[in-house]
Amino acid sequence: MMEDCCQVPAQKVQADSLICPVCQHQGKSVPLITLKAMLTPSVLSILDPSSSYSFCPNPACEVVYFSHEQVFNKDAIKVSVYQKDESSEVPVCYCFGWTRQRLIQAIRHKENPAQRISEQVKANRCGCEVNNPQGSCCLGNVTTFVHGLNQSHNSPDV
Repeated sequence: MMEDCCQVPAQKVQADSLICPVCQHQGKSVPLITLKAMLTPSVLSILDPSSSYSFCPNPACEVVYFSHEQVFNKDAIKVSVYQKDESSEVPVCYCFGWTRQRLIQAIRHKENPAQRISEQVKANRCGCEVNNPQGSCCLGNVTTFVHGLNQSHNSPDV
């Protein structure tokens, strides 16, 4: 049976996250399979599979992945990275195509996107480790984004 990508077993949680060499923010450890899925072919050819990599969540930093020896910027990634691109068409949930714009529309129509995504996760349909540049479940990003929309519900943009 396939492991639920949105449930991180204790043995897979890594405490070896690194500090981004460019912005000095704490990185988040990512599995190698994520980099293999996300890096462009030319950059993938120089990936060191024996290194441990982290994801830089800082929106102001160009770095997406880094190790002690390598740094991969946004231009080395096949997809737009939610944390690094403010466009309304960038996915917040990569597995099920929930962009910022789609989430805004769902909230306007009184839908609950997080619940819909959770149902897909429970049905074992997510593949966050290969679809999400963070290499982990997107539900936290979705919940935070929706919460921000709900906080600004009187805003003319929402």
